[in-house]
Amino acid sequence: MSKLELHPDRLFPADPTTRAIARRLYATVKDLPIVSPHGHTDPAWFATNEPFPDPARLLITPDHYVFRMLYSQGVPLDALGVPTVDGSPTEQDGRKIWRLFAEHYHLLRGTPSRMWLDWVFAEVFGLDVLLSAGTADQYYDTIDAALKTDAFRPRALFERFNIEVIATTESPLDPLDHHKAIRESGWNGRVVTAYRPDPVMDPQDPRFIENVRRFGEMAGEDVSTYAGYLRAHQNRRAHFRAAGATSTDHGHPSAFTADLPRAEIEALYAKVIAGPVSAAEAELFRGQMLTEMARMSIEDGMVMQLHPGVSRSHNPSVLARFGKDKGADIPTAGEFVRCLKPLLDAHGNDPRLTLILFTLDEDVYSRELAPLAGHYPSLRLGPPWWFHDSPEGMRRFRERVTETGGFYNTVGFNDDTRAFLSIPARHDVARRMDCAFLARLVAEHRLPEDEADEVAYALTYGLVKQAYKL
Repeated sequence: MSKLELHPDRLFPADPTTRAIARRLYATVKDLPIVSPHGHTDPAWFATNEPFPDPARLLITPDHYVFRMLYSQGVPLDALGVPTVDGSPTEQDGRKIWRLFAEHYHLLRGTPSRMWLDWVFAEVFGLDVLLSAGTADQYYDTIDAALKTDAFRPRALFERFNIEVIATTESPLDPLDHHKAIRESGWNGRVVTAYRPDPVMDPQDPRFIENVRRFGEMAGEDVSTYAGYLRAHQNRRAHFRAAGATSTDHGHPSAFTADLPRAEIEALYAKVIAGPVSAAEAELFRGQMLTEMARMSIEDGMVMQLHPGVSRSHNPSVLARFGKDKGADIPTAGEFVRCLKPLLDAHGNDPRLTLILFTLDEDVYSRELAPLAGHYPSLRLGPPWWFHDSPEGMRRFRERVTETGGFYNTVGFNDDTRAFLSIPARHDVARRMDCAFLARLVAEHRLPEDEADEVAYALTYGLVKQAYKL
């Protein structure tokens, strides 16, 4: 039976001199509080503080990072208990799901998911043997027993993980009742929301017209006019700010922006709310709305995040049976220099705007993103995201961005996850990789170690609080 061990020097350089520097830098930041400025944890967990379900439904069934790999090797999603759109039955026996997962755990070798899960198993649940078919029941029983105790309820884990603040992400159609319940509960944990207006900004959403109607009702505005539609955004943004929001988030197909004359955008809005519109018209409307969101951010102080470049639900049969966010989202090529120019022409020189850019196309790091962020006072670069939230992805990001954009035009780390228990593991990986990168600069006499200490603190804690106004 193989031991589960987390080596204290994991992810540090192999060279002894550089490794020693990385150790010293890491020691100064490893215990800093976690600031999680953007993610997808469920605010209901912290509002109700109910026990988490069984191990399978906590760690496997909702985590597309995990089950997409198993699916790629022929394991049916039904067998992993992934819910269907029409409610047709899937496997409900948590132990059976866990055993199937354990039999295929080797598929995650070398992936970030393996690293995060091993951390959870060892650090959160105290397991000291590797997960395998032979240890599946031992794992299940240990985790299941722990989840039945008060020490493993959401609020207790939040405090144990030393989370200072965590941001969830909600649609403008969300009443934010869970956030209200958290504020009124007397608990001191800080859970804030973020404004994600995609459902009412994307004319290609099948429910767009109905969403805009509901949006107007919730905001108390007449959204039959463009002016009323903009007031509805201002109203809902204010409601979100009252629930702690300091940021907006936009998951667009591209970074395209527009800045149309008022008459043209009013005519376009009349078309999109009547529907249907062409793909080009939908893209034009989304692009115009990004520029409008930038203007509103200057007015109300909310930080913008742009997550473009994903072909979502690429597998139509999985989408039809299991719905969105089931591991079939695929990165696409990105372009920012031309796409962002209308927005930057209008607002890019205004230091009151903070627009944080993310990409899944690493080719644009050094060619476009670093030069842009190294010039415009409104731009900051988000950390490696999604498929690149990995040790090698983090290393490539620092290597390609730092020389042109520097450290201080980035915003620290952002875990962007639904997997609550993996949040400390993800932040630990980021801290180790940043310290490893800084250690190389010190070892090569490119940065004094006392300055590297300051940068390590900034990348771990200072920059994220500053960028997200937390």
